[in-house]
Amino acid sequence: MNIVKLTASLAVSAQITLDDVVQIAAAGYTVLINNRPDGEESTQPLSASIEAAAEAVGMEYHHMPMTAVSFPGPDLDAMSDLFDDPLRPVLAFCRSGTRCANLWVAGRADADMATALQVACQCGFELDMASSFIADAAQPK
Repeated sequence: MNIVKLTASLAVSAQITLDDVVQIAAAGYTVLINNRPDGEESTQPLSASIEAAAEAVGMEYHHMPMTAVSFPGPDLDAMSDLFDDPLRPVLAFCRSGTRCANLWVAGRADADMATALQVACQCGFELDMASSFIADAAQPK
């Protein structure tokens, strides 16, 4: 499991296993966010199984699935609130971590956008989803 820290209280990762949940909690994360729809790949654990593993170690769990087609999804504001809470360290995961990084960038306030873009790019994430979302949001309605 490769955890990539985006801020002091937010990190992202590729798909985790049920066994990883204990290590994630031991690393100090208290909130686990799953951005993958169930069944996206046949080998991924079901959300309910990850939720049970998270609850067993005292972690808060949120299933906020979205795809490139549904980006950023209906949970962006709630997710951004979780991402921004320094008292509740968050690990968000998806297939590769890229979707989570894009969601973090897309949820940044205008004043924080340039820094978020720079951080995510320096961490090696492609930001096509966030860039399209930001450009669309900037268009006059």
